[in-house]
Amino acid sequence: MNDMTPPNALGAKVQTTLKDWETDQEVRWCPGCGDYAILKAVQRTLPELGADPASTVFVSGIGCSSRFPYYVESYGFHTIHGRAPAVATGIKLANPQLDIWLVTGDGDGMSIGGNHTMHLLRRNLNCQIMLFNNEIYGLTKGQYSPTSRVGTSSPTTPLGSVDRPALPCAFALGSGARFIARAYDTGKQLGDVLKAAYHHHGAAFVEIFQNCIVYNKDVFADFTEKAVADGHQLWVKHGEPMLFAKGAKGIALDRAALTLKVVDVVDGDWQAAEVIVHDVTNRSVAHMLVEAPFGPFPMALGVIYDDPRPTYEDAVLGQDAKAREGKDHDLAKLLAKGQTWTVGNTAADPA
Repeated sequence: MNDMTPPNALGAKVQTTLKDWETDQEVRWCPGCGDYAILKAVQRTLPELGADPASTVFVSGIGCSSRFPYYVESYGFHTIHGRAPAVATGIKLANPQLDIWLVTGDGDGMSIGGNHTMHLLRRNLNCQIMLFNNEIYGLTKGQYSPTSRVGTSSPTTPLGSVDRPALPCAFALGSGARFIARAYDTGKQLGDVLKAAYHHHGAAFVEIFQNCIVYNKDVFADFTEKAVADGHQLWVKHGEPMLFAKGAKGIALDRAALTLKVVDVVDGDWQAAEVIVHDVTNRSVAHMLVEAPFGPFPMALGVIYDDPRPTYEDAVLGQDAKAREGKDHDLAKLLAKGQTWTVGNTAADPA
């Protein structure tokens, strides 16, 4: 992708600052909520992309994350529960040059809106999807969500949830997504992940681990805290070996079981340890990375899969253009075509 030509915007890059993307609305999330960090990351990233507020649209559903359009100085739609993908699809088909960011949560996007999310991904609408995953329903006061872990205690599961959680990135891959990535709210790499999503031509799905300070505090601390980050985060980069723990460990392929395994890297010789070099177009490895259980494996973060294909709106509008080739664009003639007649109700022209 040519970095000088934004793939999702109306025209050339424009110069803006973070302040240009801030609205006059009071930002209303709980003090310490991870959404604040995500908002700032987005507002910092948009100027770096050369994005134009006049051709940018933020679309959200219902939930804490869905306040987002109020706080970004661009066009925005705060829609209904789970239906942001449907609204985003309509916007893109009406004006395919608009740059669309879809904001959703684990409840909004994976429960009531799960089918809408699936169809957006399989159709491959050209947009960026940010799914804020805090593994809880925050807006409605702490009920367990589709991504809550087994044993999660909440008002709706006081004895602990027995549901096996959905994995958003695995769900996205299963739905046909051509781009998946992971980051977390306060991570300095979030901006780079958002840039990669923006430059992907098609539906770019980004799962963002977000700390709900009130109802699910520090649920991701076992890999986001600075003291444990090195040993529990695997930041994958295309063309680079999958190393973590300051290069002392890596991810290799267990050929007998056709699964991944953690290996020790001695004296930096990752080739001898058969550590995998990350290839963002390898869908099979992407599946294994997002489904690898945390604990035995580090948390895979960064751009995990990126393999573009033609977009939905390109196909729809291309089909429409072909259907109109050689046609006479005359509405009056179209209405008069076939068995038509004029009904009058005057003395000269009785009904």
